[in-house]
Amino acid sequence: MSSQTFATSTESASAQIDAKIASLADWRGAMLTRVRALMHEALPEVVEEMKWMGTPCWSQQGLICTGESYKQVVKLTFAKGAALADPAKLFNASLDGNVRRAIDIREGEKLNEKALKALFQAAAALNQAKPAKPARKKA
Repeated sequence: MSSQTFATSTESASAQIDAKIASLADWRGAMLTRVRALMHEALPEVVEEMKWMGTPCWSQQGLICTGESYKQVVKLTFAKGAALADPAKLFNASLDGNVRRAIDIREGEKLNEKALKALFQAAAALNQAKPAKPARKKA
């Protein structure tokens, strides 16, 4: 399967992610497979989506993160990463922005799986904690 071949729009997002992973056929596919498994362990109700020209995405009441693959890295970009506590210092990319944060994973790097799962859970909790709407004044 060519790296430019993706599942058709009639296939589920999970099937499209399977196809994306299979198209990588190297360490990046194995890493995305592991990250995906950790996401499902941390958040059993997570929703898989394919967006932005074939980018795997995981959501739960809002976008949690994307799983992009580049030649040298697998990049996990957290939509609201700047608002998340990161005690294990996993974020190592996109540190200058006001909203997003990312984790670049290079070939051979070992994941801190416990900390990554905690970050997934914190992102989902942040999505769930929507700001309260201001009370309407009665006329």
